[in-house]
Amino acid sequence: MVRIAILVFDGAEELDFVGPWEVLSFWAREVASEPVEVMLVGPSTEPVVCAKGLRVLPDRTLEGIGALDVLLVPGGSGTRALLTLGDPLHVALRSHAEAGALITSVCTGSLVLAAAGLLRNRPATTYWSCFAELLALDETVEPRRDDRFVDDGDVVTAAGVSAGIDMALHLVRRIAGVEQARAVRRGIQYDPEPPV
Repeated sequence: MVRIAILVFDGAEELDFVGPWEVLSFWAREVASEPVEVMLVGPSTEPVVCAKGLRVLPDRTLEGIGALDVLLVPGGSGTRALLTLGDPLHVALRSHAEAGALITSVCTGSLVLAAAGLLRNRPATTYWSCFAELLALDETVEPRRDDRFVDDGDVVTAAGVSAGIDMALHLVRRIAGVEQARAVRRGIQYDPEPPV
């Protein structure tokens, strides 16, 4: 069983987690050759109000959910409230990382990873206008300003918003192989051709 948790919190950017949710849930339900569980986790199981007003109900909290294979932290304006040193979320992130979970972020979720000490001496990306914030949190981060996502082994960061979809497809490829990732891309008809 592959267990994937996607964090949600007040002010989370919707597409940062809904894009990866779509990719990973489609994989779990339609393509995966082994069981895959994808869940939303939050500070509680009460509804959270996201950056653009979407209300979301987390399935569980991070406490007591057991071992994870992947933990994804989205970005959004709400990340700034999660940057306080010693935040319980940081302890949980480090604990899951130490237990072997692949820690991932989309957009300014990388700021939370940096505040938790998980990006020290690593390459990483974030939303295009937030590299100064990232480096203020940890000056040892090697900024990858032009990368859609950066895979540094046990930590994967994605640039802003839609880059989370690319990163999620990369996660499927990394965990289950290129054929399953291609099947997911085809299944969700992800063939970006921006009109502008």
